[in-house]
Amino acid sequence: MAAPTATAEMPVTEIYNEPMQDLIQRLLIELGEDPTREGLVKTPRRVDKALRFLTSGYQADIDAMLNGALFSVDYSEMVIVRDIDFYSMCEHHLLPFFGKCHVAYIPNGKVIGLSKIPRVVDIFARRLQLQERMTNQIAEIINEKIKPLGVAVVCEGTHLCMAMRGVEKQNSYTITSAMLGAFRDQSRTRMEFLELLKLRGGNLSVTGLPVPGHTHDHDE
Repeated sequence: MAAPTATAEMPVTEIYNEPMQDLIQRLLIELGEDPTREGLVKTPRRVDKALRFLTSGYQADIDAMLNGALFSVDYSEMVIVRDIDFYSMCEHHLLPFFGKCHVAYIPNGKVIGLSKIPRVVDIFARRLQLQERMTNQIAEIINEKIKPLGVAVVCEGTHLCMAMRGVEKQNSYTITSAMLGAFRDQSRTRMEFLELLKLRGGNLSVTGLPVPGHTHDHDE
C-alpha cells in the first residue's frame, strides 16, 4: 500500500500502511506481549495512525500553507508570536519532547499571517527531530520566505528521554535559540526580544542562551 500523502494542513489520514502495522505487531512480540489479547488487537493500527500524524511534517507543503498569507506592509517594528505549543519526537529514542516556541521577526516590507507561524512550527515539530535543529529550521524558513531584517526563535522543551530514562531528571527542560540578522548582530534588539518574552527563570542573560548550533548531551 502506498504511503499516504498529507496536504498543507496535515490531516490525520484514514489510510494505513500494513507493513508498518506488521512491524508494530512484531515489536509487541519482541517486548514479550501477546498482540492478540483484547487490549492490543488494535494497537498496531492505532500506533500507525499516531506515528503518521506525528511525522506528517515531512509531507507538508510550506509554500501551499503560506499561499495568500504573505502581505506587503509599511511596518518595521518587532512582531512576536509567543507561547506556541509544540509536540515532537526525539530522533534518538523515538520518545516525545514538547514545550513552547517563541518566534519574532522584524519586517522588511512583508509580514506573515499570524496564524501561519504556529503552523510553521508544527511542520518542523511533526518529524523525528532534535530541538536544536527544529529551532534553526523555523528561523531559516521565515528568513527565506519574507527576508526580514532579523528573525529570532527560542524553544523551551521537556524531553521524555531525559525524564523517563537515562538521567531521569523530571524537572529539567532545554532552551535553544536561533538568532538571525538584527537579532544576532545587535545586542539591543536581542535584549528587547528577551525582555518581552520574560522566559521561565527570568534570570537568563543573552549570553546564557544557547548559541545557534550548540547541542546538549544526547544520552545513548
